[in-house]
Amino acid sequence: MSNAAAHLDTEAVARWLSEHMEGFVGPLTAEKFAGGQSNPTFRLTAKSGTYVLRRKPPGQLLKSAHAVDREFRVQRALWQSDVPVARMHVLCDDDSVIGSMFYVMEEVKGRHFSEPTLDALSNDERRPVFEEMNRVLAAIHDVDLAASGLSDYGPEGNYYERQVGRWTKQYRASETQTIASMEALIAWLDANMPADDGQRTLVHGDYRIDNMLFRTDEPRCAAVLDWELSTTGHPFADLGAVIMQWGMPPGSEGRGLSGIDRRAQGLMEDQEFIDLYCQRRGLPGIDRFGFYLAFNYFRMGAIIQGVYKRALDGNASNPERAKRLGGFVGTFAEQGLKAAGLV
Repeated sequence: MSNAAAHLDTEAVARWLSEHMEGFVGPLTAEKFAGGQSNPTFRLTAKSGTYVLRRKPPGQLLKSAHAVDREFRVQRALWQSDVPVARMHVLCDDDSVIGSMFYVMEEVKGRHFSEPTLDALSNDERRPVFEEMNRVLAAIHDVDLAASGLSDYGPEGNYYERQVGRWTKQYRASETQTIASMEALIAWLDANMPADDGQRTLVHGDYRIDNMLFRTDEPRCAAVLDWELSTTGHPFADLGAVIMQWGMPPGSEGRGLSGIDRRAQGLMEDQEFIDLYCQRRGLPGIDRFGFYLAFNYFRMGAIIQGVYKRALDGNASNPERAKRLGGFVGTFAEQGLKAAGLV
């Protein structure tokens, strides 16, 4: 077994797949993807073909985190819908096989853009990718929950009250120092919670360009990836996540568009993206968008604090990157306060 697959028992996986996955023929080798901070992800190469395996990380985990069974369920429900996803093969919920739950899906071939600057494309090619990103986001929020069997995929009630409560608990569980801007942001979100407006849709939870694969021959999405944070909730959380990402510094760490002349680069402006989304979903506009943006900065700060804590505990998928990310918690919180109009 290669060093890249040091945390995956390929023989155990091959034995289990031989018994539970139709058409699988071993033996197999595994190569760990560099990304997948939360759930370690591997490319499997077997006699019968190539696949992708996602597993819960080893070690002690925060309650409700790393829900690979939920990832499997939602993608299986969306297969052959207007929301492009990889085809799910099998879910193994027996921790004794490799030490944690995992699932295997098809490997989708396509173009991956790690940053929204879309440097690999010409100016004229960039806007169609943003428009497709917008189309897919609206399609996610237009999924018929009852018809797709996802009515019970998340609890009812005020999504933001639930999410702020959940991520505050997660943040407290992985807190390593007091960050004043994070404390101020949590207090503001609690005090400025919008009333429930009745919108309840499928929510991806981490919607951004680097969680998508695009076809090689056209600006069409081949698959939306990384559904770990998906649930049923309020759609503006996903929209806010896109705008939040774009507000970060460009480059491999921030992966944003801050400071870039978007019009000169063929990239869509924030308001253009929001207006096109509202047009697709028949919405007149969005009031108090700053709350949804601030919420996303808070949640991302809580997420990367958890990644940082796992690095300190020795359980991170990519320890060096996880420790670097830990330095961004305060940055996200400060951006959240700016979105809230407090700085």
